[in-house]
Amino acid sequence: MKTDLPSPAAPLKIGTRGSPLALAQAHETRDRLAAAHDLAPEAFEIVVIKTTGDDRAMIAADRPLKEIGNKGLFTKEIEEAMLDGRIDIAVHSMKDMPVEQPEGLVLDCLLPREDTRDAFICPHAATIADLPDGAVVGTSSLRRRSQLLHRRPDLRVVEFRGNLQTRLKKLEDGVAYATFLACAGLSRLGMTHVPQTPIPPEDMLPAVAQGAIGIERRESDSRVAGMLAAIHDLTTAQRLAAERAFLAALDGSCETPIAALAELDGDQLHLRGEILRPDGSEAHAGAVSGPIVEGPELGRALAADLLSRAGPGFFDWRG
Repeated sequence: MKTDLPSPAAPLKIGTRGSPLALAQAHETRDRLAAAHDLAPEAFEIVVIKTTGDDRAMIAADRPLKEIGNKGLFTKEIEEAMLDGRIDIAVHSMKDMPVEQPEGLVLDCLLPREDTRDAFICPHAATIADLPDGAVVGTSSLRRRSQLLHRRPDLRVVEFRGNLQTRLKKLEDGVAYATFLACAGLSRLGMTHVPQTPIPPEDMLPAVAQGAIGIERRESDSRVAGMLAAIHDLTTAQRLAAERAFLAALDGSCETPIAALAELDGDQLHLRGEILRPDGSEAHAGAVSGPIVEGPELGRALAADLLSRAGPGFFDWRG
């Protein structure tokens, strides 16, 4: 074994949030690194870090995230731990990640992407169209809220935060008639038994980078860079380069309802994007295609097209 690789005596420290899904993603990362470098799992230590977004005392369960902050709610403390050396890498759900990293950190490793679709979860109806007039639907996602109200303005949407298990319990308790979860999360937790209807992207375009796991590191850490290169998935990186360029051009955050999905076909990339008013009253969607290497340029071009159609003040909150 190479002496510069981690060992049980000097493990590589993997930082993560403490939810069951975040821990599953951290364990997947550990297992992929262990397999790629022929190391024992004990050569890695998973370090749980509580983020602002996990602080229930600070964040009321019915308070929209847009009123509290942006995507940094789920990353700030983890990134601070990496900058001061308490952890070596951080595992993130890419849909939670800001498009820019703090100085000194880079995010250049992506695992193979899971199912990108949203799952409709309802004990009483199979699809959104089957929901009765005025039904209560729970979601903390501004994107899902906007897409749902654009399609069904008669529905009532309530704040529905918490990890996957918490939201399923709220649904069981009758807090809402239906909710949405990411198919990727259900799959990674082995919860495919949960009654669900995957929603085609044509009906509900997913969040930018949904289903993808990213691994962040210190820019100066060449040892870790070499280790992560062995598990980096190029296809996922190519898709996310287009989607995140689209998001960056729109200045996307948790306060703006934005959706996008890039797919590859040979050497071509096809990107669909959508922007919506927060109250769902208006939406603009489009698509572009071109060579994979032009993915970021395609993302920026699609963003410019949708913004030109939407006009100024499009994202102003009205709900």
